[in-house]
Amino acid sequence: MGGDDAPAIVIRGANQAAGRHAAPRFLFFGDQDAVRPLLAQAPALAGRADIVHAETVIAGDAKPGWALRRGRRSSMGLAIQAVKEGRADAVVSAGNTGALMAMAKYSLGMLPGISRPAIAAILPSRRGAIVCLDLGANIECDANNLVDFAVMGALFAQTVLGRADPTVGLLTAGPFAQEDRDVVQDAARVLARADRQIAFHGFIEGHDIMAGTVDVVVSDGFTGNVALKMAEGSLRLYAGWLRESLSTSWRGRFGYGLARGALRAMRTRIDPRRYNGAMLLGLNGTVVKSHGGIDSFGFAKALDVAIEMHSGNVNHRIIDALDRLHESSQPQREPAPIA
Repeated sequence: MGGDDAPAIVIRGANQAAGRHAAPRFLFFGDQDAVRPLLAQAPALAGRADIVHAETVIAGDAKPGWALRRGRRSSMGLAIQAVKEGRADAVVSAGNTGALMAMAKYSLGMLPGISRPAIAAILPSRRGAIVCLDLGANIECDANNLVDFAVMGALFAQTVLGRADPTVGLLTAGPFAQEDRDVVQDAARVLARADRQIAFHGFIEGHDIMAGTVDVVVSDGFTGNVALKMAEGSLRLYAGWLRESLSTSWRGRFGYGLARGALRAMRTRIDPRRYNGAMLLGLNGTVVKSHGGIDSFGFAKALDVAIEMHSGNVNHRIIDALDRLHESSQPQREPAPIA
């Protein structure tokens, strides 16, 4: 029931995703009187969908604390509970981000060895899609958090982007930045020693994100959120400038006619809907956050992410990878001298 045009975009998006994935069934949590007629118009969901009625909805401006106290019987709360109880394998919501994070962390808990969840999302770059995390769940992080994010991001890139050996970079403000350098340096030392588990590229800067220097960009949540909003704003700015340039004169309109095919291909490539679906990594369950203002095409992409994360068994792989990483990062003991 979350999102600017819910539940219509949710049902239509699920209908599109169902056409691409034959196996999954879909549980819709919300007002059954609003959902049922929409399902009747979704042929790909016929025989593959059930409705779980929820009388309340978490408002977009609700505080996470309020959601924890009052939202357990809401559509969001019931959906998360279904994952906890094993009645669902993943939850996808376009609702309140803070409430989703708080309720999912409280109900599902964390994976063993993970102390904090991270928001991971896909962004476009010159070399193709990349993964960035954390994008706002943790304002401050220590070295262990950054190492955890690197492992989770690499497995996300393997599963969702199909990268066989994704490279990982730690985002910094440049070689002369001193603040929090100890944290980043400590994380880098651990990742450098774990070359069998992580293809660690080293330190990167802001311009490396869009250049696609690495497959996985790791940072604290404050830095990552600023970088994400800057990237989104830049894409909208240049897209707007392009539209203005092609529509304000007859030369522009004529040029558009000649380059229509190339411009359509570019628009498709940078379409933010194609990258919808932020994963809440580190939780003991698959939780995907869709943008609240997305349409059905974008919501279907978020469902794709959830389906791929579950089918790729990502959470179990994260646990195994962290165990191996911690073993390899332990200092080796010198053999005892022979008497």
